[in-house]
Amino acid sequence: MITGATSGIGMQTAKELAGIGHRVFIYGRNKKKSKLIAKNIAIVSGNDNIEAVWADLTDFNQIVNLTEQLTIRIDRLEVLLNNAGVFNSNQHLLSNGYERAFMVNHLAVFVLTLLLLDLLKNSFASRIVIVSSVAQSAIIDFDNLIGEKYSDPYNAYAISKLENVLFTYHLAELLKNANCTANRLHPEAVTKLLLAGWETGRIRLSQGVQNSLFVVVSPEMEKLSGLYIVNKKALCSIAISYDEKIQKRLLEMSLSIWNQQTHTPFINITV
Repeated sequence: MITGATSGIGMQTAKELAGIGHRVFIYGRNKKKSKLIAKNIAIVSGNDNIEAVWADLTDFNQIVNLTEQLTIRIDRLEVLLNNAGVFNSNQHLLSNGYERAFMVNHLAVFVLTLLLLDLLKNSFASRIVIVSSVAQSAIIDFDNLIGEKYSDPYNAYAISKLENVLFTYHLAELLKNANCTANRLHPEAVTKLLLAGWETGRIRLSQGVQNSLFVVVSPEMEKLSGLYIVNKKALCSIAISYDEKIQKRLLEMSLSIWNQQTHTPFINITV
């Protein structure tokens, strides 16, 4: 399943995977658009196993409903590519009080991954892949985790990308004895978010998608976990991302937010 698959690098990744015969779930926020993109990819690729799923990643209930629908349709999941993300040009607080980048870029990834963990563990060898960015913060203020004291768009985005790294590394450690890997990648300077926020140069989608495809399907990545992949190579990420105490604290606080919002604790993961 690929989130954020109705445009940009997510859609290109879906096209490439469909073209080599994979069954692909196209996730988008809009039902009509998700179904249309899935249909078009199926026609162009000649692959009938392209299906649409949809949910608003700012809504916990919709994320839960999405995972329940997937559980009805499949008994295992080989790859979860957390590709969806947002960048806001202005501070954007949601009705639940959370800053939008924190909710979509981190909390939604966190919740969706854990809700699908049993399906992933049911596969012989599954992969959790989180699309992060080089534009990540070097600090995290746990007293301002949800942007309750201060926030600006660049800071919110950069912190959410650091949270992706912290979560990926901690998840890889928690899953080290399971048949499931967790890695993160930088998708090259091609995303709409980087173009909008940093006005960085554009490269062709077909070129930018290669790193995602490498992490998702390459045999070289089959048993590798807890890595940061750029240009098909494992690189070191920012120093703070390796701090196990900070990784654990982020997990604890994310679990606490989930429990407060839903009153339904996760049973498939321990801190």
